[in-house]
Amino acid sequence: TVLIANRGEIACRVIRTCRRLGIRAVAVYSDADAAALHVAQADEAHRIGPAPARRSYLDIEAILAAAKAAGAEAIHPGYGFLAENAEFAEACADAGVAFVGPPAAAIRALGAKDAAKKVMDEAGVPVVPGYHGGAQDLETLRGAAGELGFPVLVKPVAGGGGLGMRVAAKAKDLADAVAASRREAASAFGDDRVLIEKHLSRPRHVEVQIFADGSGQTLHLFERDCSIQRRYQKVMEEAPAPGLEADLRARLSEAAVAAARAIGYVGAGTVEFLLDRKGGFYFLEMNTRLQVEHPVTEMVTGQDLVEWQLEVAAGAALPLAQEAIALSGHAIEARLYAEDPERDFLPASGRIARLRLPREDEHVRIDTGVREGDAVAVHYDPMIAKLIVWDRDRAGAVRRLRTALGEVQVLGVATNAAFLASLAAQPAFAAGELDTGFVSRHRKALLPARRAASERVLALAALAVLCERADAARAAAARSNDPYSPWHRTDGWQLNDDNRQEVAFRDGETIEEVTVRARGDGYLLQLRNTSLQARAERDASGDLTADLGGVRVKATVLFQGSDLLVTSGAKSHRLTLYDPVAEAETQETAPGALTVPLPGTITAVMVAPGDAVKRGTPLVALEAMKMEHVILADADGVVEAVHVGVGDQVEDGVEVLAFKPAAKK
Repeated sequence: TVLIANRGEIACRVIRTCRRLGIRAVAVYSDADAAALHVAQADEAHRIGPAPARRSYLDIEAILAAAKAAGAEAIHPGYGFLAENAEFAEACADAGVAFVGPPAAAIRALGAKDAAKKVMDEAGVPVVPGYHGGAQDLETLRGAAGELGFPVLVKPVAGGGGLGMRVAAKAKDLADAVAASRREAASAFGDDRVLIEKHLSRPRHVEVQIFADGSGQTLHLFERDCSIQRRYQKVMEEAPAPGLEADLRARLSEAAVAAARAIGYVGAGTVEFLLDRKGGFYFLEMNTRLQVEHPVTEMVTGQDLVEWQLEVAAGAALPLAQEAIALSGHAIEARLYAEDPERDFLPASGRIARLRLPREDEHVRIDTGVREGDAVAVHYDPMIAKLIVWDRDRAGAVRRLRTALGEVQVLGVATNAAFLASLAAQPAFAAGELDTGFVSRHRKALLPARRAASERVLALAALAVLCERADAARAAAARSNDPYSPWHRTDGWQLNDDNRQEVAFRDGETIEEVTVRARGDGYLLQLRNTSLQARAERDASGDLTADLGGVRVKATVLFQGSDLLVTSGAKSHRLTLYDPVAEAETQETAPGALTVPLPGTITAVMVAPGDAVKRGTPLVALEAMKMEHVILADADGVVEAVHVGVGDQVEDGVEVLAFKPAAKK
C-alpha cells in the first residue's frame, strides 16, 4: 500500500503505475479536492484538511495520520508540497513508513541552493559565479552584485520551479528584486533567504535525469532540454536535448552522476545545468524528486520512472545497468495551464465546461488530474494537463505536437492552449534554436495583437445564437397551452413585414451586427461585406455543424452568460452578445478604484494614504496560485485610501485602494 501525499496530475500518474503493479494506492485530499480525479481513481482516499495547502497538503501530521489509518507501507510525495522536505522524510522514517525519495541528509544537502553549490564546487562540478553567503543584508547583496557585474539574478535559497526568481538589470533594480524574491520565497517555502548569481546571456537550460539505489549504483537516463520558459517557469520540455554534441552529452551526464555520488544520493533526482553559447556548462541546482517533465524521459527510454522509484524505496537494486539504457526517438512535452495570455498570463480559475484532449496512442500521452466539469481552484497550481508526443526524430515529434495541440479544446476557463500552438508553429522552434530567452525574443509572434472576428466566426456565433433561441422556443412551446402560436416562432416572422432579425456582438471595442432572414430550411446572413446562405445543427454537447455557403464547418460555441467562445479548429474567439439597454445600465467601477485581477492573499502593501506615485509604481502584491502578482499604478497620481492589509484574503474584483489620477496637463 502506497499513500500519495499530493494531488492533481502527479497523484493520478503515481496511481496509474501502482495499479499496473498491483499496489494499493491511497489518496489524500483537501476540502477543495473532495471530488477530484485523483480521489476517484485511488483505492482509498482520506481527508487531510481545508483548502489552503499549509493546512492540508503541507500538514505532515495529517498526512502521517492518514498513512497510519490506511495501513500504508510507503509514501510517495510526488513533486511540490513536501517532496523536498527533509523533516517530512525524517518523520516518515520515524513513523516506520518508507519515503519514496532520497534520504533526509541528501535533501538537506541540496535543498538549499547555496549549500548545494558549495557541495558541487567541492565535487568539481562547474557552478554559476555568484554570492551564496549567509549574510542577507541589502548592503552585502549590493556589494556582491557589484562585483559580479549587472545583470544579476536574485533567487531564493530554498524551493524551485522558478518561484521568486528576479532579474536586476541595473544596480537601481536590486532592492526591488530582492524584496520581491523574499516575499515570494517566504510565502512558497517558508524561507526568505536569497542568493545572487551572474545572469548569463541566452543560456540553454539542460537537465540530466539520474537514479541511484541503496547499494551505491548511480546512473543517468540522459538529458532533457527545458529552455522554453516564461518567468523561469518551464513551458515545453524535450528529450533528448536537440543539437547536443555526443562529447558534451557525455560530460554533462558524468557531471550529474558525480554530483549524485558526492552526497550519497538514493532515488530519482535531476541535476540542472545552464549551457553557455560556447559549450560550457554550469551547475544550477539539483531537484531531489521526480520532475514535472519526467514523461519525456520515459518516452525516449521506455522506462517507468515511478516504478523505479518504488523498487528503490523497497530496497531493490536499479532494474538496469547504464549500458542497457538506450535513447529511442524524440519526445516533447507541453504544459497546458489555466492562465490568460491576454492578461499577462494571470492564472485563471473556474469550472471547466468543456475538455477535449487528443486520444492517447503510441505517439501521444496525456497526463492530467482534471475532468470536464471540474473546477480549477485558486489554492493550487493551475495546471490542466501535460501533453506529451513521441516520434522517431525531432521533426516528426514537432509535427505531432502541432497536430495534438490543434485538437485541444478547453472551455470555461482561459488557457495557454493557443500560446502553446503558436510556440510549436514557430520556425525557430522547429529549427531547435532554443534558449531561455526564446519566449521573450519571439513575444510579438507568440502573442499577436487581438484581431477582429472573421466573418466566419461571426456567422458561427450568429447560428449558435439562433440554435439557442430555437431550443428555448421549443421548450416554451412545449410548456404552453398553445404550442402552435406564431409567437413561439424564431425565424424573425413579423406581422405584415419581412422576416428579419438582428444579432449583435461586441468584439473588443467594436459592435458587429449580423442581419438574419429565414430562407427555406436555413438563413440568409448579411455580414460585413458578404451575404451567404447558411444553416446549422447543434448536438447535445454543444458542437455545431454548419453549412456556410456550401462549406461544411464544425465548431464549438460555448455560452457563458452573455459571452460566447467560438472555437473552430485550433483557434478560439470571444464575443459578447450586445444589448445596448443592458449595457447602459451596467455599473462601472468607480473612478480611481483599484481592484485585484484574481482571488488571493495580500502579501505586501507598498504605499500609504497620501503617497504620490508615478505610473508603474508597485502598489500592492498579491499571492495566488503559487505566484506573486504585483499591481502597478496605471497613471501618475495620489493614493487616497488603502482598504487591505498583509494577510487579507481577497476575491476577484475587490477594491484594494482608492487612487486619484493626476490631472492631465
